[in-house]
Amino acid sequence: MAKEHKSLGRGLGSIIAGGFKKPAAGAAAQKAAKALAKPEAKQQPEPQKTQTQMGLFSEILIDKIALSPYQARKEFPEEEIAQLADSIASEGLLQPIIVRKLADGTYELIAGERRLRACKKLALKRISACVQTASNASSAVKGLIENLQRSGLNPMEEAQGIASLIANFKLTQESAAARLGKPRSSVANSLRLLTLPKEVQGFIAKGLLSQGHAKVLLSLDDKSQQTLLARKIIDGHLNVRMAEESVKRIKNERDRSTQGTSRSAKAQSAVVRDIQNKIAERLNAAVELRHTPKRGKIIIEYFGNDDLQRILEILGVEI
Repeated sequence: MAKEHKSLGRGLGSIIAGGFKKPAAGAAAQKAAKALAKPEAKQQPEPQKTQTQMGLFSEILIDKIALSPYQARKEFPEEEIAQLADSIASEGLLQPIIVRKLADGTYELIAGERRLRACKKLALKRISACVQTASNASSAVKGLIENLQRSGLNPMEEAQGIASLIANFKLTQESAAARLGKPRSSVANSLRLLTLPKEVQGFIAKGLLSQGHAKVLLSLDDKSQQTLLARKIIDGHLNVRMAEESVKRIKNERDRSTQGTSRSAKAQSAVVRDIQNKIAERLNAAVELRHTPKRGKIIIEYFGNDDLQRILEILGVEI
């Protein structure tokens, strides 16, 4: 036994001094060399892999993961990522991300971008992942569903995600609803939000207007009136019932103004409203066009000096 220890000592010394040298002969020397090789092999163990019905669970290199081109979520608040990173540093990653393997051996993220960002913030090299086989359409659907189930999307992100799904993969509203597990009416109502003026969409995305408010605004067919009422809802802290009453007043006033007019006058009024809407969209402001064959007025509404400056810049007016 003593001789074996002495032989092992000489082998270790030779490695430290100048690298391992193949023994001249002898079974004992070969056995010692194999024993020395085992600890070195354990320094970089192969990642554990587990095959399940959901996919192959494994630890993969983070720098081999590309972000999903179908990601519906647009906002990733830095403070949320920092909090998640702290949680992962303390307790570990409790839920693996979902990826699919590409032909070149890299991976594309399907779900879990917040977790991936947090692990990158911690400078981790590997991340636990469920590797699935998925088509482009399936990958987009799974990513959108995960976000919807987590209630992580604002209404505009959800609408844009559904619209992208339909446009990219030539789906109907019915088929998109079926794949997302949502009623068709819910998908249709979500897509209607995209017809609102950009400013109003921004209010909804920021949580300044609820989906109930959005439904009320959609009952108006005049985009400048939609924008004006949206601003009044925010400034006046109007609830949905109060917003509905405002719509009724707007429609009643419009009906009174058009009563008794001739067919040609109605047609002219439609043209004027169309011009008014185009000006309002261009300036992103509420606009009233008062027109007669001989004279008229264009009234542009703005809120404060900054809003006025913005409109003047669009009009090319320098002050």
